[in-house]
Amino acid sequence: MAFPEDVMTADEKVVLHLRPHWKVMIVPTLVLLLAVAAVVTSLVLGWTTFAVYAVGAIALVLFLWLSFWPWLVWRTTHYVFTNERIIFQFGVFSRDRRDIPLMRVNDHAMSQTFVERLLGCGTLTIESAGERGQSVLKDIPKVGMVQTKLYELVEHDRDLHSFGDEERRGGVPTRPADKTEEKN
Repeated sequence: MAFPEDVMTADEKVVLHLRPHWKVMIVPTLVLLLAVAAVVTSLVLGWTTFAVYAVGAIALVLFLWLSFWPWLVWRTTHYVFTNERIIFQFGVFSRDRRDIPLMRVNDHAMSQTFVERLLGCGTLTIESAGERGQSVLKDIPKVGMVQTKLYELVEHDRDLHSFGDEERRGGVPTRPADKTEEKN
């Protein structure tokens, strides 16, 4: 499912649109393969019809619960970085979304375990001004690149806002007054 464009403002541009890293689908894929192998094995070994149906029913339940459902969750989880905000959206039947304006981002950090470094993913922690404080995004692909891009977006947003302040003041930048006095 693509991220809906109708939640974007007129001037807003998507810079990064991510889903959790593919590593979250390793176990669901293994469950799928084991379920198929169990059904094929029961057929090849010539088990009774009841046994084949029982194995098939168990395999179907395991597939739906441990493979298909995680895939749906993965497909409906979106991490979207725009030129104005960061959007986290997830949910299959119900939908939860959190928006963090770039101007509210106070800090961001990334962490990676050894295995995550090998796979090219990690955890991104974004600290924002407000009641919720930290947002922890796990299994972000190319987390180092994402953190760098987030830094660039935040700095660009701050430059735009400070430029806007100067423009409103007639082009005069706001600086602390020079406190040095000339000596005669």
